[in-house]
Amino acid sequence: MNSLTVLVPFYNEEKTLYKSVSRLLNLDIFDEIILINDSSNDESILIADELEKQNRNVILVSTKQNLGKGGALNYAKNLISSDFVVIHDADLEYDPRDIVNLFNLAKKEKTMVIGSRFKGDEERKNLYFRTFYANKFFSKLFSILFNCKLTDVATCYKLMPSSFLKNQHFTQVNFNIEIELLFKYLKTGNNVLELPISYIGRSYKEGKKIKTSDGISFLRYMIKLKRKN
Repeated sequence: MNSLTVLVPFYNEEKTLYKSVSRLLNLDIFDEIILINDSSNDESILIADELEKQNRNVILVSTKQNLGKGGALNYAKNLISSDFVVIHDADLEYDPRDIVNLFNLAKKEKTMVIGSRFKGDEERKNLYFRTFYANKFFSKLFSILFNCKLTDVATCYKLMPSSFLKNQHFTQVNFNIEIELLFKYLKTGNNVLELPISYIGRSYKEGKKIKTSDGISFLRYMIKLKRKN
């Protein structure tokens, strides 16, 4: 079997959530979509509730307190009933049509496949050069530290065997979860593959959440992992 679940953790995404999930539903390649409301305090929960009512393959769960992305994945992972799972942010920066290619390769190679915003010549719009070059730097550093060749470690699109995700407990609640996911998967002895994806970055005014402090935390966490391993 080659079924697929998509996890959509969200926090205060009332402006983009409905359109983001609708784009997923239009693909019709998922067995289930699990919406994880990370204690939003805007209208996001009402939108998600309506999506669940309208679609039989949409499941909504809510945390009792804000847990961050890693905590939200821990909260919902045991609900996954498919062979593979992919993470999709509730904003509109990523095009879910790219998941099709990721899924096809993952089924063939039986491993994690991530979407790279730096490989190939897909349509991309980067609003902040500091974020663009920081992501390239972190990807290069991660590759050196952990003996791999990855161009986009901070990408949201990580598609993997569900058994891996369900058997992990993630300690990182902020954006460090992107590093923790990759590091723990590589520790299993399996390769991580990449495919080009498109990307339309949003501005801070539009709700972009990653900050300079997250970049510093990224760097410290990578160094900590290297020292411990």
